[in-house]
Order: sequence, then structure tokens, then C-alpha cells
Amino acid sequence: MITAIGDVMRECYKRGWITTRDGNCSVCYAGKRTIYITPGGFRKTIVYPEHVERIKMNSENELILTEGQNPSGEMEMHYLLHRDYKKTRAVLHVHPTYINAAIYAGYDLQYLASEFPEVYRYTKVGPSVEKLPAVSPELAIETANCMETNEDGICKWDIVGQSHHGCCAIGDDPWHAFEHIERLEHICQIVLLSGR
Repeated sequence: MITAIGDVMRECYKRGWITTRDGNCSVCYAGKRTIYITPGGFRKTIVYPEHVERIKMNSENELILTEGQNPSGEMEMHYLLHRDYKKTRAVLHVHPTYINAAIYAGYDLQYLASEFPEVYRYTKVGPSVEKLPAVSPELAIETANCMETNEDGICKWDIVGQSHHGCCAIGDDPWHAFEHIERLEHICQIVLLSGR
């Protein structure tokens, strides 16, 4: 699954969902106290297992950052979505063109998803996060809030949009999270091309 982090980031780049150094992906395994996450500022087209940062959590589920580690600037967002969850989870944050355009144009992503069965049958779309600074604690907290993450780390939604920024999705593995983004990106493209 660590290999899949790089594979997914390369596919996101090929699709134009990120530029070279954008986006981030992480995995935390059931029963482990380690978050595997893409490095900050690193070219996502060349992320391989040896480049992935391994950030440990202590017995209180607090992050333990050591000198020389360079996790994604969005580490806090990933941490809040992994911290209390007891099963394996992947978190993927990217900046897809049509999702961004739809939010910017004022569309409600939850409503759009409810109109298309190929999305709502497989992907639960939550409310979008308001415009907040990238890599900020506020963005991390509001993303977890919009995911409606409970005290056991269970999220009500699979994906939320982030105004002027992108989206964040969760899944059992990086490709599962990717598929949630792919579905929502596809219907946003349809709606924007329709001119409605």
C-alpha cells in the first residue's frame, strides 16, 4: 500500500489534478501508530516507498516529529483523519480542476452528487469546507468537521470539497480514495460543460 501512494500521486499529476509539487497522500494501518505520508515540497511524479515519511504517534495518539523529517504541509489534516480511527485508512488531498471550478462557480457539491447515481451509489459527498488558508490548522480542523468525524475516527462522508483549494477524500487504500475524487470530478465536468 505504501507503493500505491506514489502510484496514485503520479496518476493525479497525469490527470492535471495537481502540479508537480502539489497534493498529498497518507496511509495509516490498523493497529499501528505510524502515518505514512508524502514528503513536503517533493515532486509527486517521483514519490516511491523510500521517499514516504513515517510519522509516529505516541500512546496518546500525538504526533512525534523528529529532526530531519519533512512531512506534507497538510500533515495536520491527515493526522486528524487518522488519529482515532482503528482500521486501515488512506487520505488523499488534491486540487482537481473541475471540482475546484464547480466550487468557485458556486455549485453545492452535495447537491450535484445527489443528481448522479454513479456518484451517490458509491461515494458519500459531504459539505464543502469554506475558503481557508492552505496548510493551516483551521483548514485541517474544518476538513475533519465537514467529514463529520466522530470520536472513533469514523467519517460520515467519503469526500469533501475545499473552497479555492481542492478536495480531501478517504478510503480503505489510496486507490479507493482516488475513486471518490474521480467520480466527483467527472460529474463536476459534466455540469460545467452543460452550461447550467
